[in-house]
Amino acid sequence: MKTSTPPHINLPAAVLLPPEDLYPLLECRHSDPHRILGVRKDISGRSVLRVFHPGASSVAMLFQSGERIPLIKAHADGLFEAETTRDLPSSPESYQIEVTFADGRSIFHRDPHAFAPLLGDMDLYLLGQGRHLEAYRVLGAHPRDVGGISGTSFAVWAPNAQRVSVVGDLNGWDGRCHMMRRLGGSGVWEIFIPGVAEGEHYKFEIRGPYGDVFLKTDPFGFFAQHDLRTACLVTDLERYEWNDAEWMELRAKRDAYASPMSIYEVHLGSWRRKPEEKDRPLSYLELADELVGYVKEMGFTHVELLPVMEHPFDASWGYQVVNFFAPSSRFGTPDEFRALIDRLHQAGIGVILDWVPGHFPKDAHGLARYDGTALYEHEDPRLGEHREWGTLIFNYGRREVQNFLIANALFWLDQYHIDGLRVDAVASMLYLDYSRKEGEWVPNCFGGRENLEAIEFLKTFNTLCYSRHPGVMTIAEESTAWPGVSKPVYDGGLGFGFKWNMGWMNDSLRYIARPPIHRKHHQGEITFSMLYAYHEHFVLVISHDEVVHGKGSMMNKMPEDDWQKAANLRMFLSWMWAHPGKKLLFQGSEIAQWREWNHAQSIDWHLLEHQPHIGMQRLVKRLNEIYLSEPALFMLDDRPEGFQWVDFHDAENTVWSFLRKAPQASDERNLPSDLLVIVNATPVVRHGYRVGVDQPGCYEEILNSDSARFGGSGCISNNLIVAEDVGAHGRTRSIVLDFPPLAVLVLRVPAT
Repeated sequence: MKTSTPPHINLPAAVLLPPEDLYPLLECRHSDPHRILGVRKDISGRSVLRVFHPGASSVAMLFQSGERIPLIKAHADGLFEAETTRDLPSSPESYQIEVTFADGRSIFHRDPHAFAPLLGDMDLYLLGQGRHLEAYRVLGAHPRDVGGISGTSFAVWAPNAQRVSVVGDLNGWDGRCHMMRRLGGSGVWEIFIPGVAEGEHYKFEIRGPYGDVFLKTDPFGFFAQHDLRTACLVTDLERYEWNDAEWMELRAKRDAYASPMSIYEVHLGSWRRKPEEKDRPLSYLELADELVGYVKEMGFTHVELLPVMEHPFDASWGYQVVNFFAPSSRFGTPDEFRALIDRLHQAGIGVILDWVPGHFPKDAHGLARYDGTALYEHEDPRLGEHREWGTLIFNYGRREVQNFLIANALFWLDQYHIDGLRVDAVASMLYLDYSRKEGEWVPNCFGGRENLEAIEFLKTFNTLCYSRHPGVMTIAEESTAWPGVSKPVYDGGLGFGFKWNMGWMNDSLRYIARPPIHRKHHQGEITFSMLYAYHEHFVLVISHDEVVHGKGSMMNKMPEDDWQKAANLRMFLSWMWAHPGKKLLFQGSEIAQWREWNHAQSIDWHLLEHQPHIGMQRLVKRLNEIYLSEPALFMLDDRPEGFQWVDFHDAENTVWSFLRKAPQASDERNLPSDLLVIVNATPVVRHGYRVGVDQPGCYEEILNSDSARFGGSGCISNNLIVAEDVGAHGRTRSIVLDFPPLAVLVLRVPAT
């Protein structure tokens, strides 16, 4: 339909836009299109109407008054203009844009360039200072209403870009349509696009400092595709209603050091799969039904999830993260992941996430050279690249990068009610020469090998996690002798709550792999851990790293024939649960799986049709039952008075024994019991074996790892053992018992 031009409207004979704005706009490198597009006043006070819409054949503006003003195509590349002496309204709600295409189609939309910035000066200041702890609330994509108009706000940090656009379903992936504005010198680009709803796919199209144009993911995207398409999806995180208030209240009061912590480490993609449906992994909602019940039944207190953050490469197990704020869409939506966490909490089970601030992959759509420069990483590969892993290292000295990572950690604690973050590869962050040869690294300003910026980052991270979220924990996977990893920052430490005990793990696995006949020569490998057991707050770990890449499953690490393999593993796990320190066991080890872990295959659940696998599962369940019910095993876990050797000198028989001590109670009627633990690391039955004790009375056997119920021989059952007034091992009394092969006995010490 043809319409006449209103008399007060002048259709320009030439482009009104000055060259300094015209050519950057047409070349899609303008840093502030909001200043020149929409309804604007020129220096003479006239209203200028201007729309840039490549591909349109005609454009008009429709005002609330009912007036329709057509614009002339001032440039063939899609610039439309008109001017008037009238004072036209320029607010977002006062007009719409009508765009008509050559095929006769017309669309109507609000003008995204009519909206004021949604990031305030304080937001920009805090982002620039690296102190915006809730940066995820202002950066990224956020569905919202602005002045009664629904849409989505987009914001991204790309300080060296010439231009940033939002592209996606909303504009046919055309970067000319929704160019963002740079907010001063902050390096932040921003736009509010009316009509964009939840579920829209999008990316950022960036024109780098040298004119190259490329697509990038949203670093703060809440939901992303994991396949080759790699788009983010607009997602609203504000509507989920949590049902874990009781858990969160109790968590804030809990003393993690004096509480039991038995962690079941899980890779969501391989815990259980659906072979009848192309062997797909379980969804978050299916895991909420199946995993929660299993963990509860087994008696674990926590689950630790290998990284759930979105990652394109399945075989990285999640440790090469691209979308740090998005739970993987492989298993469902963000709210469905919340539902899994909610169900775990309602069942009394804590949730720990593996978190990877040490490096990120080089994927073209990810953080690498995000705005065409080394933005999140270092320019110098000697500082910014892990060549062994093929990944890049965060630049911890850059305030905005620190802010990104710390805001990400706080995001998971805040938005997903996560109870703990286990930080991956801390040693690679602490040392500048980590896995590098001479000449491949740059010393710090003092000439040392310590990464001073990373150290300060870790201290800040830990301080903020604990101060803002009472009851959470942070755990370091740190494999060196760095002092004070789990000491508070105010006491000179890094501030972690716990540290993985890699020393115990290495020594104990080396010991248990030895044929029993040789173990008497290596008794020191099982006693050495107690020399440093209280230097840190330790977690004893048998993690995914120990059952993959040719290392063999836990069952296959054990020596000798199949029966002895199972007996050795039962002995090992029982000793682990009795040893000071919190516990972590990777999925599949609790059923004595034969083959190594494979990220693309389910645990071999069919093994539970046979011994020794069902017996091993029963044993782990029993170990958790004892662990949770016996204060001697956890209340003094991090204090020397909670442990006492009875005897570690009987290397010839390969037997050792120790006490786990319960705290003294003011009310002796409720005094918790000490526990006596005795280990026989050979397949020889020890008859009439004498162990020194202090307390008179009957010692009750509460665990025999060789019980037939657990798949053992069942050849020995001690039940109640009465102490004799015969001294042994420097103690005034002793007990005599028959000792089963390759077994651990746990006896409850009688009260005084």
